[in-house]
Amino acid sequence: MATKEAAEILVVAGREVAVTHPTKPYFTKQAKLTKLDIVRYYLSVAAGALGGIADRPVVLKRFVNGAEGEVFYQKRAPESRPAWLRTAQLSFPSGRTADEIVVDDAAGLAWIVNLGCLELHPHPVRTGDLDHPDELRVDLDPGPGVAWADVRRVALEVRALLAEMGLEGWPKTSGSRGMHVNVRIEPRWTFTEVRRAALAIARAVERRAPGLATSKWWKEERRGVFLDYNQNAKDRTTCSAYSVRPLPDARVSAPLTWDEVADCDPADFTVATMPARFASIGDPHAGMNAAAGSLEKLLELAAQDEASGLGDAPWPPHFRKMEGEAPRVAPSRARGAEKAGGEKAAKTEKAAGGEKAAKTEKAAKAPKAPRAKMPLVVVANSQSKEAALAGLERWKVRHAAAAAHLAIDDVLVDSMRGRSSTWTRVRVNLRHVPEGERPAQETPDPDDDPTRAWREMRGKKRRPG
Repeated sequence: MATKEAAEILVVAGREVAVTHPTKPYFTKQAKLTKLDIVRYYLSVAAGALGGIADRPVVLKRFVNGAEGEVFYQKRAPESRPAWLRTAQLSFPSGRTADEIVVDDAAGLAWIVNLGCLELHPHPVRTGDLDHPDELRVDLDPGPGVAWADVRRVALEVRALLAEMGLEGWPKTSGSRGMHVNVRIEPRWTFTEVRRAALAIARAVERRAPGLATSKWWKEERRGVFLDYNQNAKDRTTCSAYSVRPLPDARVSAPLTWDEVADCDPADFTVATMPARFASIGDPHAGMNAAAGSLEKLLELAAQDEASGLGDAPWPPHFRKMEGEAPRVAPSRARGAEKAGGEKAAKTEKAAGGEKAAKTEKAAKAPKAPRAKMPLVVVANSQSKEAALAGLERWKVRHAAAAAHLAIDDVLVDSMRGRSSTWTRVRVNLRHVPEGERPAQETPDPDDDPTRAWREMRGKKRRPG
């Protein structure tokens, strides 16, 4: 019988923290790192990492079997935790609440990393005011085939726009293919207002760099680098500075100076290289808290967009329908949904009666350009990204003629977030395939959608009778 490995006891910030299974492999494919190596990495950059998470509720994104294993999200603080760890109670759009961990020092940081938290996912609020964010987050998410140079160009456009709005942006690599620009703001505005300001940024940068940047929510409409305004909706988190990402080389989300952005390479910043960089130059984002600015000019820009006819953009699917929101339906399903939505709106307005209803109904009859319907098919659903991508390759073999027409951005690999874990959906856009040669929708292979049972149960509850 194997002997259970003894915990490694570290004294951190005057507290004892036990690192269980310290030699457990966390990276094996390229970097060779154990759980204890990851804890020690975080302690070596603790002053910087705490700058992004201290005094903020944290969602625990746990890789309990290392970077190559499955991951799950844990909002609620574990019942078994040190007495010195604080919690804060957050409420969510669903109406539920959760007491989430709050990290105050390096000991708390080491404790959550011992739970398997490779990435750090803080909310953009402080515990003293959970309803008013003090951080606006610009998340630059490149589509398939988009070059890293384009991501850097969009980041510089963001910087220029923020400066015009009287705000200072703080750039960092995402640790994957994208970049984040965080903006410290005065905690005076609601989550809805901060998201509205982020949408104004996305639309303004899209106008400045058409074809290079996009504010389009639906993946089949995007071209270039997506500015994900919805990362500012309540209950959304992104990885903070110095977070370790589950890539083979153990790269990290690296805070940068603006002078570094034009020539930086995300692969230069890893668990192996970041401690020496931090010891040499310190934290490039150390001055962020002293640079809190106002959203007033951005909200004025948002008001101008709305006055010109730009309504609200789609929200994440688990949020209630918002007033003025664009149709929350993918373009691949747009025509049927719009027709049904139009009929429902007409009936509602007609029933309301009065001069306002008549004007609204008349306006509704005015012709408008229909949304383009994209010919998408779902080819794989799986809790394993590797299994989903293997299913895509089998689909390409079965439909080799159609696959030959695909552009790189016709394959949409979606990381879908369930209630506590992520899963992968792979879709193929057949827009470049001649209509007569387009394969029909088949049963996805594999077809393991962990949310299906929940959605079916929810649908039954909504049906009358």
